[in-house]
Amino acid sequence: MRRQFLTAEWKNLIMANYIIDPALLQPYLPYKTEPDTFEGNTYVSLVGFMFANTRVMGIKIPFHVNFEEVNLRFYVRYLEHGSWKRGVVFIKEIVPRAAICIIANIFYKEKYCSMPMKNSLLNDAHEMKVGYQWKYKGHWNKLEAVAENIAQPLKAGSQEEFISEHYWGYSKYNEHATNEYEVKHPSWKVYPVKSYSIVCDFENLYGREFSFLQTTEPASVFMAQGSQISVSGKRPIR
Repeated sequence: MRRQFLTAEWKNLIMANYIIDPALLQPYLPYKTEPDTFEGNTYVSLVGFMFANTRVMGIKIPFHVNFEEVNLRFYVRYLEHGSWKRGVVFIKEIVPRAAICIIANIFYKEKYCSMPMKNSLLNDAHEMKVGYQWKYKGHWNKLEAVAENIAQPLKAGSQEEFISEHYWGYSKYNEHATNEYEVKHPSWKVYPVKSYSIVCDFENLYGREFSFLQTTEPASVFMAQGSQISVSGKRPIR
């Protein structure tokens, strides 16, 4: 059994999902993985959420316990002993604290960077309004959503299930090696989104190949309730 590296709560996840040409993801594809698809389509997701009660190796690091994250990610699968593992690859992960970047980039070969960030949450009996903002080169980007305030179970075979239920992380170490880690959490309930707003400098934040997302409506946007999660130590695949 792999040792837990990190435990936390992930809360109020906004997931904006875009159909993409899988050829654009080829440079980011870790060794021995392949794109995972839903109904023949390949997706990238812009995801914003809150980390809460974060512990690294069981220890709370001062000023690094509760914070925002926004990431751009896509979905892969890896065949091991005849069974598929379904996982996530991060193109970039944005957090407000530099120490988080150092830990993740050194231990997991992930692509974290730090920027000023803020979040908002308004909740009443009928709806909830959640927002995440991050400042890049003097301009604020945002991912915001208004959703119904009654969480619903995931529907089997739905796009929401496909997006949210990838329980492995893969990062490209080099052309002949991949780091794998497991992310454990229960199946999440979701909130139907009534409206959303996305202002994101995709080209300068993520690269020219993602510039088309700036003028593309996402195929779907939903919110996930989140839960307690744990992240295992990494395992190299060669």
